[in-house]
Amino acid sequence: MWKQPAEWSRHDAVWLAWPNAADLWGDALAVAQEEFAGLCTRAIAGERIEVLVPDAREEEGARRRLGDKVRYHRIPFGDIWMRDIAPIFAHDEAGRVVAHCFRFNGWGGKYVLEHDDQVALRVAEAADVPRVSHDFVLEGGAVETDGEGTLLTSRQCLLNPNRNPELSQDRVERALCDALGARKVLWVTEGLLEDHTDGHIDTIVRFVAPATVACMEPVGDDPNEKQLERILEELSDATDAAGRRLTVVRVPSPGRVTDGRGKLLPASYLNFYVANDSVAVPIYGSEQDEAAVRAVAALFPTRRTVGVRARAILEGGGALHCITQQQPSPIEESE
Repeated sequence: MWKQPAEWSRHDAVWLAWPNAADLWGDALAVAQEEFAGLCTRAIAGERIEVLVPDAREEEGARRRLGDKVRYHRIPFGDIWMRDIAPIFAHDEAGRVVAHCFRFNGWGGKYVLEHDDQVALRVAEAADVPRVSHDFVLEGGAVETDGEGTLLTSRQCLLNPNRNPELSQDRVERALCDALGARKVLWVTEGLLEDHTDGHIDTIVRFVAPATVACMEPVGDDPNEKQLERILEELSDATDAAGRRLTVVRVPSPGRVTDGRGKLLPASYLNFYVANDSVAVPIYGSEQDEAAVRAVAALFPTRRTVGVRARAILEGGGALHCITQQQPSPIEESE
């Protein structure tokens, strides 16, 4: 029996991939690299940083920005969204770390890039941990766990016919429970507008403690007001695997965030990353940035909370949680 620990549990490492594809990032590449470096050098604390680079040239460029304290791995990848293309690490019954590798189909076929479907296997090998392969499509950003048997996800993503059309909701739940050690799956309906991931849970609901979740509260001219209010309503009477009613805490939304052409972006302060000694919160130049960082800091009082500019990364398709994947410590070492 495997069990995915909560993100606030102790980590050995975090896995990322260096932004380098000029054909994907265009003029935003240099800024995306700057934001990436800010995350690694200022905001992630207390754990080893493992960074994928495609070749020696890009490794040299990454070293100039990130330094030699980072460990580099020459593993090919399509783009930097390690939450979805890397394995989901869990514990086995003996407390050892195991890499769970799921099928990856480019977020329902929308962005199919060379090498992405092999990253999970290669990272598992580089991490030198046992590997378990699963024959169904799952991205790491689609699931959120409390580490105590409760899993959160969205119908828009995991019941979408572009993922596992042959699986009913009941069969999806059983597959998740078998793979990640959950006893109860909680569903919300849909995520943010213009989110190419089809409603990944890590932009709309996050566990921040046992029986406690954070959601966004719509602010100002918020294009996602309807979706955010519905999520709050759907979770208002929810209970976890232990039968505890969820406490729902609210973080302000960034409101309307658009790119240079006026296109709406799926901006979320909940796409934060919880490291061992810090929490990295994406900020976008919104009037709500400071209030959101303070709100997240209050949820993790024993960690240093850092706002990290992530506007260019957002325009590329995600934020800080989307580009990270934690590797937990073995239980015998973390207790």
